[in-house]
Amino acid sequence: MRTFRIGGVHPPENKLSAGQIIEEIGLPKQVIIPLAQNLGAPSTAIVNKGDEVKVGTIIGRSSGFVSSNLHSSVSGKVAKVDQSLDASGYRRPSVFIDVIGDEWEESIDRSTNLKNECDLSAEEILKKIGEFGIVGLGGATFPTQVKLMPLPGKKAEILIINAVECEPYLTSDHALMMEKSDEIMVGIQILMKAINVTRTVIGIENNKPDAIVLMTQKALKYKGVEVMQLKVQYPQGGEKQLIDAVIRRQVPNGALPIATGAIVQNVATAFAVYEAIQKNKPLIDRVVTVTGKSIVKPSNYKARIGIPMQMLMDAAGGLPEDTGKIISGGPMMGKAIVSLDIPVVKGTSGILVLPDFESQRAKMKNCIRCSKCVSVCPMGLEPYLLGSIGEMQLWDRAEKEDVMNCIECGCCSYTCPSGRPLVDFIRLGKTKVSAIIRARK
Repeated sequence: MRTFRIGGVHPPENKLSAGQIIEEIGLPKQVIIPLAQNLGAPSTAIVNKGDEVKVGTIIGRSSGFVSSNLHSSVSGKVAKVDQSLDASGYRRPSVFIDVIGDEWEESIDRSTNLKNECDLSAEEILKKIGEFGIVGLGGATFPTQVKLMPLPGKKAEILIINAVECEPYLTSDHALMMEKSDEIMVGIQILMKAINVTRTVIGIENNKPDAIVLMTQKALKYKGVEVMQLKVQYPQGGEKQLIDAVIRRQVPNGALPIATGAIVQNVATAFAVYEAIQKNKPLIDRVVTVTGKSIVKPSNYKARIGIPMQMLMDAAGGLPEDTGKIISGGPMMGKAIVSLDIPVVKGTSGILVLPDFESQRAKMKNCIRCSKCVSVCPMGLEPYLLGSIGEMQLWDRAEKEDVMNCIECGCCSYTCPSGRPLVDFIRLGKTKVSAIIRARK
């Protein structure tokens, strides 16, 4: 059974919410929709205080090539355009909307009927994906229309659908496959048409046997689509690692995945593309896993963009008394958040509550040169060295040692017997080196 060939770890899976149906969360009195919800330039607000909006009304325009449109997830009146806290604790420009009813734009098809046929051209598909604000829902939130447009001289040969969901605890993609498999398949056909390829591989790790069976059965009806069962190995959901696992090609240092002839899209993104192209529905909601060992009801929830995370926590039984840390995302790459008043955004895949005894960092000790971090690094780097360089602020050396190739997966920190926060030091190095490179250009 295939997996990627360099590094990786296998932490406890803890898929506590697996098998739970997707439940829809209601509406609050007010939503907060941050303007920065994609990798690249944030959207620019095109609404003002007092403006009335419906579900699906555009409220933010893309402000550059790598940017994305933003739409209202509710109907009501714009209360203000102001600053709000994001998941990192920084204040970011946001649109505050007071909820009044639930009136949708008339162009959105709210029926549950499956719409198979798509008569749009590739150019029209790309344009519509951009207009409807679709971004990568696997975590990176890269604007989808940009990713589907290869650089001049590059040609896509294969579409790879990332249905791996390798982060421990998270099950939102798994739940989506079990409930929206037909729509996902149509979305895949649309993506294939957009990039002009005849082959798609859906990569699913073998800890989701029911999804593998279901998606394999559905794929039989669609020409050129196949399901590949993959060995469980973190971080197989990383783009470069998934490409290596599926087609046995390595993305060269400094190159984009298209250099291998592959374009990777998350399975939830394929579903969002279906809704955008076939139903005229912008990206206004997503499935979020709420989980943790002390959570009363670990589940998967369909949540509108902009609702407070507190509403999802309440639906899951409330915040446990032994909570030590709340993480947006999974335990390996997610970020601890400062408040549950933070809104759900396009990149919110999960809310993980860690009990106090699991959320304490080990006391940092000296590196013992055991090389465990080197053996598990999926990028073939030397994390112990990059961590020390970042700690000593040797930025020129950090660039020379390829710090920018780190994908911040956390394998090194997870396996370090000395409790060294290697990812934190490396992330600092990446931030500084990135600034140096931009200044140089």
